[in-house]
Amino acid sequence: MLNGIWLGLLLLAVLTGALRGTMPQVTEGAIKAAETAVTLSIGMIGVMTLWLGMMRLAERSGLVRILARALRPVLRRLFPDVPADHPAMGSMLMNMAANMLGLSNAATPLGIRAMQDLERLNPRPGTATNAMCTFLAINTSSIQLIPATTVAILAAAKSVQPTAIIGTAFVATCFSTLAAIVVVKLLERLPGFRLPPIAAPPSEAAAGTSEPGPSQETSAIDRPPVSPTITAAVLGAFFLLFAWSAYRLAGSGEGSHWVRSVNALSILAIPFLLTLFPLYAALRRVPVYEEFVEGAKEGFQVGVRIIPFLVGMLVAIGMLRGSGAIDAATEALRPFLLGIGFPAELLPLVLMRPLSGSGTNAIFADLVKEFGPDSFLARTAGTIIGSTETTFYVITVYFGAVAIRRTRHAIAAGLVADLAGVMAAIAICRAVFGGAP
Repeated sequence: MLNGIWLGLLLLAVLTGALRGTMPQVTEGAIKAAETAVTLSIGMIGVMTLWLGMMRLAERSGLVRILARALRPVLRRLFPDVPADHPAMGSMLMNMAANMLGLSNAATPLGIRAMQDLERLNPRPGTATNAMCTFLAINTSSIQLIPATTVAILAAAKSVQPTAIIGTAFVATCFSTLAAIVVVKLLERLPGFRLPPIAAPPSEAAAGTSEPGPSQETSAIDRPPVSPTITAAVLGAFFLLFAWSAYRLAGSGEGSHWVRSVNALSILAIPFLLTLFPLYAALRRVPVYEEFVEGAKEGFQVGVRIIPFLVGMLVAIGMLRGSGAIDAATEALRPFLLGIGFPAELLPLVLMRPLSGSGTNAIFADLVKEFGPDSFLARTAGTIIGSTETTFYVITVYFGAVAIRRTRHAIAAGLVADLAGVMAAIAICRAVFGGAP
């Protein structure tokens, strides 16, 4: 499916550019997009190196195993093909938690690590497993508590209540996530997407082992136990310190107490995780610095590996944006959209959202400037951003990190989740904000 979509984007961009006389912009879009892709990939290396090193500590100390066991009933239903205590469960859980808190800098490396863990269970290298597609569908449904970037744009535009979209975005993202899970589970059973049986699966998958290798999670089992009293005392003091910091931050902000508390949690989440993992590993007598460096070595390799995948996708998107195809589609569909009650002014943002986060934010900023930060259109657009995701970017980065070329039904499920998020956002905003632009 990705092959056809990519080729279709290129052909549409060139055809539109030829008809509209925008071929110079198409060329410029391709060149700038290629530069952006390489810059973005290199820029991600540092962050990925940091979090892959931290994940190594979490695995060696057994923390990932604990997290996976805590949510075993839910994760087993979502990912029945993944052993219950496999490190992939903990990696996916931490990725979802980072997404919910709006910590994109942490969520992407953690998601890439989860894909690497899932790839170790993959008996068909190069083809996405059911677990991979489900994980990608949940990611592309944009599970988050606070759309921080959108709220920041509204606040910068002097909105009377920039946090008004938090509730509507949360409800809409629940619909998009539910749609993603239902669709991905249905599609994986269809003949066109169903995985054929394999005669001789790898010994790891066939044996149902829950460890990716003897050098990682198994070592946590063999480590000498630490006194529960000492562990509880140290971690208790650690949690109290961060709770006090969160209380002080929450008391110094603006907005409702709930919003201030969630904002404080988002601010402290990164320092919390960056100290919790090494602290817990040290209590389990793991050589923290050595293991961190060992895990961090993968960061550079992953950053380089995704460059060709990212260049290919971003070039197609850049050419499409430069051609003016999105503007042309808006004008052509305007009468139909007005007939079904869909604000035509939102179509460029809806079409751009699965393709580019920066492009979506630029369109959103223009809407805010033209119609006002507290207008129905601005709030609905903010809700749409908060309940959808850059589907093609997420799929390109995550699958590119493990060289998956046959994406199966992941893209279809992600796009259905986007559509569900858009429909839910418009309906909810009409009910909450008055129903008229």
